[in-house]
Amino acid sequence: MNNINILWVDDEIDLLKPHILFLEKKNYKVTTCKSGTEALDILDDTNFDIVFLDENMPGLTGLETLNEIKERRDTLPVVMITKSEEEYIMEEAIGNKIADYLIKPVNPNQILLSLKKNLDHSRLISEKTTSNYQQEFRKIAMDLSMVNSYEEWVSLYQKLIYWEIQLENIEDPGMFEILESQKNEANTQFGKFIDKNYPSWFEPHTDAPTLSHTLFKNKIVPELSKEQPTLLVVIDNLRYDQWKAFEPIVNNYYKKASEMLFYSILPTATQYARNAIFSGLMPSDMEKLHPNFWKNDTDEGGKNLHEEDFLIAQLKRLGLSHLKMEYHKITNLKNGKKLVDNFKSLKDNDLTVVVYNFVDMLSHSKTEMDVVKELASNDKAYRSLTQSWFKNSPLLEMIQQAQQMGFKLILTTDHGTINVKNPSKVIGDKETSLNLRYKTGRSLTYESKDVLVAKDPKSIHLPTITMSSSFIFAKGDLFFAYPNNYNHYVSYYRDTYQHGGVSLQEMIIPFVVMNPK
Repeated sequence: MNNINILWVDDEIDLLKPHILFLEKKNYKVTTCKSGTEALDILDDTNFDIVFLDENMPGLTGLETLNEIKERRDTLPVVMITKSEEEYIMEEAIGNKIADYLIKPVNPNQILLSLKKNLDHSRLISEKTTSNYQQEFRKIAMDLSMVNSYEEWVSLYQKLIYWEIQLENIEDPGMFEILESQKNEANTQFGKFIDKNYPSWFEPHTDAPTLSHTLFKNKIVPELSKEQPTLLVVIDNLRYDQWKAFEPIVNNYYKKASEMLFYSILPTATQYARNAIFSGLMPSDMEKLHPNFWKNDTDEGGKNLHEEDFLIAQLKRLGLSHLKMEYHKITNLKNGKKLVDNFKSLKDNDLTVVVYNFVDMLSHSKTEMDVVKELASNDKAYRSLTQSWFKNSPLLEMIQQAQQMGFKLILTTDHGTINVKNPSKVIGDKETSLNLRYKTGRSLTYESKDVLVAKDPKSIHLPTITMSSSFIFAKGDLFFAYPNNYNHYVSYYRDTYQHGGVSLQEMIIPFVVMNPK
């Protein structure tokens, strides 16, 4: 520890000689003075890393000196030292953003600990986190070569996100690159796993994860009761790491009863995955049983206009028509605020469903893509954007009101998104669907290594638009691009967030049940 400058302000500074010698032996540089006024003069001329400030001094008191210091140097850490344990002094000092609080008599080790905590904190945490991840890295690499079940994939993905968030605040680009390469490797292996196992999840009596179409019946229905109203919030496009970014805010109002990750069906796109949640059916069954509600990719008009109808039909099928249910879809700020204003009217419902179109809320403009691309060019920035959106959204106000009214809260999503990096060429006729991460159509030409193919869509319960229609899903961080106007298209969509394909980020998504605090 070198070059750390300490200013120590105490009217009885001579009594602290042993402490000062102790610090100087450890290579700290200590400047002393006996009054607040003197301290402020010295601070005008010299830069310090930290100030130790006696609270009880003649002339300018410690608290008055603290106020003056903070006005001049807001970020300079100040450690308050006092004889008094009176609460109001602590509150005043803490209110003024002191870095630490020590009560006399102090011993040298307390001083040292305070210095380490305030000046060395980020370096120590950074070193510890880095060395912990280096150990874990080898374990994750081993797991990656052996992971072979949907449960193991969930647990591996949770581990990767845990470390991504831990490493987020560490200025070590090398570590981050290692983690990124692990995530890419994980997605490569995950693509192979899905290719091999996904169709079998729909066969009777096989061990399958909770999927979009089984989520409502298996996970939401058991939580519903006439005794306590439930607020079910489905946030569009919400990945697990984004949930983790704003979970601490929700924790101020709700405590977690359970959290699990379930699998979105393919394509991981709103019209498929979200309709599957509300209907309790796979897309080919929706088309068959509710032809008036279901629209295929090539059909005209909105594809998610009948979620409420699907939900009413599912409740009826499950013998739950007696439940008082209300459904709201929020697609803009005005809708959100209106629902907040009328929230009290929901108290008699057994189930209130709120679908929140998160990405639409980030930007109303048609250049939504550019706005999000600029503000969230990588996952760290995207998490940060999610957190600040949530903090300022009507959704948080709804959650606060729900807590006050005693609602159980269930929070989930329809699918995640992935930051796409690399184009994969595809050729199709004019009837081919438009999504960048999956395509369905008649005569698709594509790079086989880049995609998961469903030549017979029925095998994974997807509609066949014509006899020869197939589906292809992009793997990893690829996105589909047509050969014509290729370069413009690629530069426009690279580094944007897309969904519809096969990746951990899109398929493995959060489902959380919470009780009001």
